[in-house]
Amino acid sequence: MPPRVRRFVAAIGVLVFLVFYVWAVIGVGDRLPDSPWIDLLFYGVAGTAWGLPLIPLLRWAERGNSGK
Repeated sequence: MPPRVRRFVAAIGVLVFLVFYVWAVIGVGDRLPDSPWIDLLFYGVAGTAWGLPLIPLLRWAERGNSGK
């Protein structure tokens, strides 16, 4: 697969993932107890953790042509 197509597929994948991730985070966040400290901790972790599941996809998108 050419690099441009791989990057396009990865970009679409990132967008789809983020839509569902944000939807899930909001859903879980609504069920948490009303406390600013819990909100700060939860949204702080959720706001930084979204990148971890995307690392394999981004590595695949930037892989050279030798990985056929």
